Amino acid sequence: MTAIPPDDRRPVWEQAAAERAQRRREPSVKRVILNLIVIGLVAAVVSFFAAPLVTFYGIRSAAQAGDVQGLSQLIDYDAVRASLRPQLSNRPAPQTPPPSILQDPIGAIRRQFDQTVQPAAPAGPDVESYLQPRALEGLTLGYGHGAPVFARPPNGSQPSGRSVRPWPRYWSVNRARVAVKAPLGADETVFTFERRGPFEWKLVHIGLPPRSDMGAAR
Repeated sequence: MTAIPPDDRRPVWEQAAAERAQRRREPSVKRVILNLIVIGLVAAVVSFFAAPLVTFYGIRSAAQAGDVQGLSQLIDYDAVRASLRPQLSNRPAPQTPPPSILQDPIGAIRRQFDQTVQPAAPAGPDVESYLQPRALEGLTLGYGHGAPVFARPPNGSQPSGRSVRPWPRYWSVNRARVAVKAPLGADETVFTFERRGPFEWKLVHIGLPPRSDMGAAR
């Protein structure tokens, strides 16, 4: 800060006003630090809420590149398999999870015994065909049930001739959902993400549209 010369003959109150005006013009270290903290907090909040969208685009990019390792870092495959299986078998998933062994020990033992002695079930739906990189790319483009047979045009353009963007459907601290519309219809494929760290989110659920959406799409 520039000091007022000692031979300044202005009244004291004018000198004090000049000093205050000078302090306002010269940024203090405290003010700079405060501004940096505010900017950092704003950036952290924006990054926190944008992270699920970043994960979605990361899945699309990794699927297009066939990056299986990158996809494994962005997708909880066990959870996604569990979400797809009832949709593909036309059997609704249980509305609530069974009681834990602490809540119902006898029932938990009985369920485990029934699963052990019951005959082998017939082959289930082909869930794995929806989890291949090319199919995951088709899902992020809204191809729904047609994702396993999705094929990118030879020129590399978008199949629908437009950019397919995800639209927010739900946002909370630990869970977020985005949806993409089918290229030739209004049906949506819904992606649910779960927070696994301050800025780490993983895909845990894929909600397929009705089978009529893109059943024969290629």
